[in-house]
Amino acid sequence: MQRLQALAGGTTAAPLVVGNEEHRFLVLDQLREIGVDPAAVLLEPVGRNTAPALTLAALQAAVGGADPVLVVTPADQTVTDEAAFAAAMASAVEAAADGSIVILGITPDRPETGYGYIRSEASAGAHAVLQFVEKPDAETAARYLADGAYYWNAGMFVLKASVWLAALERWRPDIAAACRAAWAARTTDQRFVRPGKAEFAAVPAESVDYAVMEKCPGSGQAIRMVALDAGWSDLGAWEAVWQVAAKDEHGNAAVG
Repeated sequence: MQRLQALAGGTTAAPLVVGNEEHRFLVLDQLREIGVDPAAVLLEPVGRNTAPALTLAALQAAVGGADPVLVVTPADQTVTDEAAFAAAMASAVEAAADGSIVILGITPDRPETGYGYIRSEASAGAHAVLQFVEKPDAETAARYLADGAYYWNAGMFVLKASVWLAALERWRPDIAAACRAAWAARTTDQRFVRPGKAEFAAVPAESVDYAVMEKCPGSGQAIRMVALDAGWSDLGAWEAVWQVAAKDEHGNAAVG
């Protein structure tokens, strides 16, 4: 959240946070600790993966006819070079203003088999995305690294709220309709916004990538990639947490 607050020199709107109902006070307490006042905390009664989560955020962002550019990023990631992160995000925001979907591609530094990959054109700034590739085997990952046109898919997206909603209607109208039904049944309690519980439970679970992103290349929906080389990690395992943590002389990392 602190990285995103610094993005545009204070011109960003108050953030939207999407999370589980059970984490609501943890979210508010941590935001309060760093002096961030969210526009809303959207509470999922059950997990339905990232496509419905983004849809809730887009619907909230569009209240009153607004159509902002959304910077979509999971909470469980870290970067070590915040200036490079801010520069890449600023480039992505600029590219998304014309209706493009922009994805952040991580410049790979090893033949990683645990991430999906993005293949993009070689050009300055925001590159056209040519293909999304599933997690490869070791030999394929080594080939991707040597090729130089492949990037890790970080799951960070920049796009207008209206662009996401239209793309979801195009490729997954079932998810779009179910999310709108849950949104119509929402209740609001100060900062907390709760979609209808039964309605949201009926939403098909799907990722942003499978629902929309992988269908975009060659479809007429512009999708571009901005390369991010900022010491990124998705903290997907304790090994990754240890790698980015400060360590003592014995190589131990401790918090608290």
